[in-house]
Amino acid sequence: MKKIILLIAIFFIGLNSYTQNNDRFYATMALQDAHELQNDQPGEIQILAERGNEAAVYMSETAAEALHGRILVHGPGYIFKPSADAAIESLERIVNRDNSRIAFTITEDVAVLQAINLVNVQNIEDHIIELENYGSRYHTFGSATQAAMDLKTKWEDMAALHGRTDVSVRLYNHSNTQMPSVIMTIEGSEFPDEFVIVGGHLDSTSFQGNNDAPGADDDASGIATITEAARVLFESGFVPKRTIEIMAYSAEEIGLVGSQEIAQEYGSNNVDVTAYVNFDMTNYNGSGNDVYFITDFTDGSLNTFLMELMNHYNSSGSHMFTYGTSVCNYGCSDHASWNNEGYMAAFPFESSFGQHNPNIHTANDTFSFIGTAEHAAKFSKLCAEFLIETAKSDGQLAVLEVDSNVYEIYVSNNTLYYEFNDYEADISSVVIYDLVGNTIMTLQDPDNQGAINMNHLASGMYIANFTTDYSEVVNKKVMVR
Repeated sequence: MKKIILLIAIFFIGLNSYTQNNDRFYATMALQDAHELQNDQPGEIQILAERGNEAAVYMSETAAEALHGRILVHGPGYIFKPSADAAIESLERIVNRDNSRIAFTITEDVAVLQAINLVNVQNIEDHIIELENYGSRYHTFGSATQAAMDLKTKWEDMAALHGRTDVSVRLYNHSNTQMPSVIMTIEGSEFPDEFVIVGGHLDSTSFQGNNDAPGADDDASGIATITEAARVLFESGFVPKRTIEIMAYSAEEIGLVGSQEIAQEYGSNNVDVTAYVNFDMTNYNGSGNDVYFITDFTDGSLNTFLMELMNHYNSSGSHMFTYGTSVCNYGCSDHASWNNEGYMAAFPFESSFGQHNPNIHTANDTFSFIGTAEHAAKFSKLCAEFLIETAKSDGQLAVLEVDSNVYEIYVSNNTLYYEFNDYEADISSVVIYDLVGNTIMTLQDPDNQGAINMNHLASGMYIANFTTDYSEVVNKKVMVR
């Protein structure tokens, strides 16, 4: 039985004796952040349990605001949990998902160029302003629910305009927020049970008071970005072989509530999600490059594929834009919900971490601060490129089954053992990461069978990343005791 280190006298007061006050809630977060908050705000946060680099906590909204203001500069920085038990159990949970792994290919030049030529900056601008005009989309407000209902109608009308009978749109009602999420489904013509998903959050917040939370960049820009990407797929006549879903989440700003509930349902039902890409803030050009791929809590092979798409389609000419990499820390945005369920997830962001829009979470996060949606249009193009090349209108992706009959990875006495002897590809690298994305060790061109001594590592959870010479990646969470 795995053990979790319980801190403070939890059994004295009883895990479930806490009263869920209006401003207090359970969550998980990075252990270092939890300790810093406990030092700075001793009456506002209690650490219930820790494991590796994560902590389960019971915290106030004051602590959450301090987390954002002093430790983080984007996203909530924590993941909401409905109870103490759920928070602690999530630290123990290890997901090993046996969904199909794909070898990404780039073959759809005609379809992609046709689609990205249709991206319309004015459409994105109009949609950002439309969402900003709700005044606030804070998840408890009626205006947030109305925004979700109106977006459902907008997406339905957009599909109907292009005669898309393969499209449906639904509201997803949640347990921990009254605001619904919105999901558009474009059913795959040949592989309807394989899903390619993009999403962003629809809600907004302001630390100056949620009555004035326009959220133009955070994240009306992301919703407008994915909406325009879907529109150009419809206008260009693209019919996917795999099912595409476009998601607008509720309650991201209070701990990824909407995306977490959806991703957990998909994971529990073992839905085969090929890949997920997150669009949260796309319209502020604050750094030297146009797109920054977040490298922590994301999948390396999916990030690489998105970079390859940009190298292929966006390295020159009228569609040219550039990219770099950055990190965003724990609970940064909705990609973390899919990553936690063992799915491949990526997060292309508007700038390098810390150089993004300075007005987010204030009343000044308005479209007029930027005045154009040209930066967001680049993300619409990247989104369309990703959807077309992974959902493949013409030409099937090479699918490699990765299951327990092909490889074995486990830890015994703090030694990581792996065996890929029945695998048709060679292992090109093994990289060990901690849970905040730091590279701990790297092995290049190892044998397909081996053992890695991890005794020198601190106790905790790590991710072992195996890359093959087919550019396929297998990730495995491992524990050092």
